Amino acid sequence: MSARFPVLLTLLLACLPGWAGAQTAGADLPAGTAADTAAEGEVTPQQALYQTALQSLAEGRKSDASKALSRLIEQEPEHAGAWLDLALIQCSLGHGDEAERLFANVETRFSPSREILELISEARDSGCQAWRPSSSLSVSLGRGIDDNVNQGASNSTFIVTGPDGDIELPLLADFLPQRDQYTTVSADYVRDVTANGSLGFVQVLGRRYDQMRGYDTAALYAGIESPWRFGEWALRTTGTAGVTTLGGRLYQKQTQLQARLAPPLPLPPRTQLYLTASATHTDYVSLPAFNANVLEARAQVTHQLGVLAASATGGLLSDQARGDRPGGNRHGNYLTVSLRRPLGWNLSGDLSYTRQSWDSASAYSPELLIDQIRSQRTQVVRAGLAWQISKYQSVVLEGRAVRNRENISIFQYNNRQLQLSWQWRYP
Repeated sequence: MSARFPVLLTLLLACLPGWAGAQTAGADLPAGTAADTAAEGEVTPQQALYQTALQSLAEGRKSDASKALSRLIEQEPEHAGAWLDLALIQCSLGHGDEAERLFANVETRFSPSREILELISEARDSGCQAWRPSSSLSVSLGRGIDDNVNQGASNSTFIVTGPDGDIELPLLADFLPQRDQYTTVSADYVRDVTANGSLGFVQVLGRRYDQMRGYDTAALYAGIESPWRFGEWALRTTGTAGVTTLGGRLYQKQTQLQARLAPPLPLPPRTQLYLTASATHTDYVSLPAFNANVLEARAQVTHQLGVLAASATGGLLSDQARGDRPGGNRHGNYLTVSLRRPLGWNLSGDLSYTRQSWDSASAYSPELLIDQIRSQRTQVVRAGLAWQISKYQSVVLEGRAVRNRENISIFQYNNRQLQLSWQWRYP
């Protein structure tokens, strides 16, 4: 039953509105009922509760949907749609006896259409099996070229101001841009954790350079995401923990807590606003002076205009150093604008632009004659072209250009990457 539940729900939503409306808004209902209020174009508390239940169901929160439908039935016992929805949910959760009681109530109390009777019969024939978590897996294998693996400085010399004036120092080759090709592999696994929409996920990423093996990276992250609803306010919380290696050695440990809120604002059609707050705790294993806590607040607006999907995200950042990090604390902001649309022939394209700034609180390193307060401005342009070659497989070509400008010239760099990937997703 659990595997067929989405199909049954689709059929239910297609067949139910007219049938449920006939049962709850009939001419035989007395004046002053919910039907009279609905006829005046107002949304009754019962209708709002029903929409809340359907929204919970669409978000995978079956337990919340079940509670909302139970409350609705207590308030409006003649709501046929609520009875049938609740029966199907109970069946999908493996509560066979309760589902059968509800199915029988629908058949005897109301006058179900042939489609609804067939739906109930199919649910009974399939059996109300215990809830089974669903899962999905995606794998990507790519090959690319990076013209500045080490983020080498754009200028080959570094000018410092000493007691006797400016001194121009040539940079060693290790601090200049180094080009190399690489192979990358990644995998993402997502699985239901609860019947109320919580998801567990694991992400693995590895990048291996042909020559510059000291810059090989690997990362492993895992976390749990849970949906919540408070009236019309939708909230998703995520907890993540993971590690990153550099050159085959443990480099970084990180934990993050995040909350994303979707406020019920009167927005234009196909437009959604998300407000997100997060806290990230980072430990650098071999560079403890760089350990930090980062607080982030951002707002994202998405809009669907025909086949074109657009989004804009703006955020504020506060990076609190936990040690004697050069430059101390820093604060920043960023803006990202992205577009995506299908191009025909199973092709789709996307384009994004990001501008980010960081400003430190104190001089970077006076003892090394760098007594400037670091100010960083980074621009990133990314373009991608995806070709879907089958239901589960795609080939993706993407390019990325970074322009990092700072008031301390040794940190300025440019970077360009081009990567071709094969991606497989199931289901």
